[in-house]
This record gives sequence, structure tokens and C-alpha cells, in this order.
Amino acid sequence: MAGILARHPQNRKNREVNVSQVGTADKDSATTDKQAWFDRLRDAGFIFVTPEESAFITFWRWQGPVLMLVALAAIVSLVLWPLHTLVALNAIASLIYFVIIAFRFYTIHRGENVTAKALDITPDEVRRFCADETVLPVYTILCPLYREAETVVQFLRGMAKLDYPFDKLDIRVLLEADDVETQEAALAEKRRMGNPEVIQIIVVPDAQPKTKPKACNYGLHGARGEYLVIYDAEDIPEPDQLKKVLVAYGRLPETTVCIQAKLNYFNPRQNMLTRFFTAEYSMWFDLFLPGLFAVNAPIPLGGTSNHFKMTALRRLHAWDPFNVAEDADLGMRIAREGLSTAVIDSTTWEEANSRVGNWIRQRSRWVKGYMQAWLVSMRHPLRVLRILGPWRFFCFQATIGGTPFILLMNPVYWLLMLVYLLTTWHFVPLLFPLPVFVLSAMTALAGNLVFIYLSIYGLLKRTHYDFVPLMFLSPLYWVLQSIAAWKALYQLFVKPFYWEKTTHALIVAHEMDDIVAVQPEGSDHGVDPSNPSHASPA
Repeated sequence: MAGILARHPQNRKNREVNVSQVGTADKDSATTDKQAWFDRLRDAGFIFVTPEESAFITFWRWQGPVLMLVALAAIVSLVLWPLHTLVALNAIASLIYFVIIAFRFYTIHRGENVTAKALDITPDEVRRFCADETVLPVYTILCPLYREAETVVQFLRGMAKLDYPFDKLDIRVLLEADDVETQEAALAEKRRMGNPEVIQIIVVPDAQPKTKPKACNYGLHGARGEYLVIYDAEDIPEPDQLKKVLVAYGRLPETTVCIQAKLNYFNPRQNMLTRFFTAEYSMWFDLFLPGLFAVNAPIPLGGTSNHFKMTALRRLHAWDPFNVAEDADLGMRIAREGLSTAVIDSTTWEEANSRVGNWIRQRSRWVKGYMQAWLVSMRHPLRVLRILGPWRFFCFQATIGGTPFILLMNPVYWLLMLVYLLTTWHFVPLLFPLPVFVLSAMTALAGNLVFIYLSIYGLLKRTHYDFVPLMFLSPLYWVLQSIAAWKALYQLFVKPFYWEKTTHALIVAHEMDDIVAVQPEGSDHGVDPSNPSHASPA
């Protein structure tokens, strides 16, 4: 990155760069001269990773041929020995599924029973550590937005209410060149606030791919902070989150370069979908990620509230613009470099997606990004195994590879069961000889019970007691997850780095009353409803 900044000094202050050859014409360049396209993006300051570290190429050198050979071998085997092949595939899939479920349960169990599950910073620690605010470091806040004029005002007002010296913030609002409406809204709000120098409204030149990580990379040029965090426009972080992170870094070893805050939703009761989504997030961020931290596993970052050491982030080459789950990808790159991520017990409140179509677009992007992250990490599997060690390598496979695997396999088994129930087709039982049937039955029973149980447990930790009965209808939510996963798999081949835009601000003002009910009275995690910046995300 330093080399790029040296060659392009105009990028230091986010001045306009020459991207005349990086814009929409690059859609053709991607197929005719992909390397030249990549080089132009790098020279314009949009990308810092090497092609080898990037999802720019979906299948690396050997991966494409191996995939084709495996597919060809499976087809030949199906033609020659159809029943035996299907039984073998079924047995392998059932075993992998069972191992992934067991890993999830074990990880969460360990996370709930060891002291390192998540860094819990008390208010007294924060006051002692930050007693002299004049010595606190500059903190860069990146907020990439696209077509979110409704939420940018709420974001800027919210950042001004953080419990951190305002003059020590470096707030960088990253807007796309064709998003004039959000630009005007952001500039108007900055003027209303008195045009503070700590707020920078940065217009990202038009270039493909039009992704959040590309904007974040551009926003790094000229960033002043010793630490950096990403927030989405609708985010409401706990006011003392930045200070808690500084305390946490003081406890952790130097090899810890990122701290992930917990995420949850301020509109859990908007409809049935937001209830399921809240249960899933409560399980993922309150149970599973702290569990990964407890067992020393690689941690896939969430899309927001990742707090980085700036020097380490630059050394890691920041984000990959071609990975549509850049957060998970960067989490794996941190692990591959022998560094680590921690989880802190501080919450950022987000808006839960409340529309099915919008939710599927968002989830398919996340799952596709996990697939991309797995493929990038597995370009050199032996090297990764050597760096991570057997246990952490297994954790990586079960988390980054296992998440899409489960979502893809679920409808296959649902379909087999449905076909058998409706037709009693004799061929279906042939796929489940006794050992395979026992394994599959255990997997189905354990899988359903474990995921429902963990969803309920996560809800109880967030005191959403009234959501518990709904969790027995979780298979309805799992169907949506699998639809999104199969869409992700399709897009991985036809448009791998296409960013499916998620619409925000789908909640009306009176529904923000849910914020007050998210945490029990007296909880350290509550959001102050009297804070005007927290009144409405719209």
C-alpha cells in the first residue's frame, strides 16, 4: 500500500484519480484482459491484495481442473455403479454434516464454559483506562454507503454522540460517484453540524466492481487513525465501544490485530422474519463467535464493527474488492498470517432485514462470499495447514466451508424425505443401508434439535423470551437460507463478484420503540432512547 501511495500522491487526500479506464468499460476487460483490469484497479488505489489473495479469479490454477475431474469421476461412477455411488456420496455427506453440527455444539459449549469466551470490559475499567482523554489515539471510522440518503443523517448524528473525544475521530463517509442524493444529504448534514474537519465526505470514483470493500480501500487513503472501525449507516454502536476496544487491546497479545464487537438488531419484533433473524444473530454473535475465540479458531468477521490496528490492516493489504463477504475473507487472511481476532462484549445495533426478497439477496451475497473465502484460502491448502495447525485448519473447514455445505445439503435431504413420503418410492430406502441410515437419522435429529436449542439459548441471553415458541418453526427459516445458498452457488459461476444491494431503512419511526426492549432494564448493553441520534434510522 505504501508503494501505491508513493506512486499516486493525489490519493493521500482522496483527490480525484484517473479512472477513465477503470469504469464501466472494464466489464469487457474482465473477460479479455483480466490482469490489465486488475492492474488498473491497483494503480487507482482500489485494491492492495495480490491476485493470489483475491477472489478476482474464482478458481485458482489447479482448482478448476480438479473440480472438473471430480465431477467427471462422479458422473462416470454414477453411470457404472449408480446405487453404490449414491450410497457412498450420501454416507460422506451425512458424516460431514454430523461433524459440522458436533463442532458447532462443542464450540458454543466451550465458549460458555471458559473465561476467554469474550472480553467483558467493565465501566470502571473504561473510566480508569481513559481517564485522560487528551492522550487517546485518533480513531478512523469508515462508513461506505450507496443510495442511503435516509440513513446518512442518522449515522453522522450518531457518531457525534459516541463517548469519545470528537476531535480524535476521523469520520470518513464513502459515497459512490453516481449517488448524488446521498452526497447532498451528507453534505447538508455536515453543514448543519458546523462543517467539522473530522468528517470527510469522500466520493469514490466510478469503477467496477462496485462493492463495499472497494470503497473501504479507497477510504484508507489519507486515513489518520491509529485504529479503524467500519460501521454501516444504520448502525447504533454502544457509546463506549471505542474505549472498550482500547482497553481490550491493552489486555491482548500484540498478535491480536482485530476485535469484533457483537451485532444484534433494534427491530426484532417488526415481523416474523426479523424474529428469526434476531435469533440467528443472537446465536452467531453471542454464542458461536465467542466460542471460536475460546477454542482459538479462525474467526470470520461480521460486516460491521470490526476494530483494526491500522498498521496491521495496511500490512494485511486491507480488503479484497472482489469478495462479496470481504469481512469473512479478511478474517481468514488474518489467520493465514499467523495473527488473531478477538471478540468483545459490546453490541452494535443494526436493522434486521424485514422483506423476504431483500433478505435472500443479502444472504446469497454472504454465502457466496463464504464460498469465495474458502476457495481463496484453499489455493495452497498445505501451506495453510502448516500455518494454522491441524486443529485451526479443521475449524476453518467447519466454519467457512461448513456453513455453505449445510445450507446446500438441507434441501437435498428434505426432497428425498418428501419424495418418499408422497410416493413411497422403493429406491429412496436403498440409499440408506443400516449404517448410513443410523448416521443420517442421528444427524437429522441432532441437527434439528441442536440448531433449535441454540437459537432458543441465544434468545434467552438477549431476554427475548416471547420468541422462544416461534423457534419450533425454524425449518421455515432454514428453507429461505437454502434458497439463498443455491442462488449463491449459481452466482459463484456466472457473476462471482456481483454485489447484491440490500435496501435499508425499511422500518418506520414508531417501530424504533423496540430499541428500548432489546435489553433488560439496567443492562450494560442497552441503547439510550433519549439520545436524539438514536431516535430513528430513517
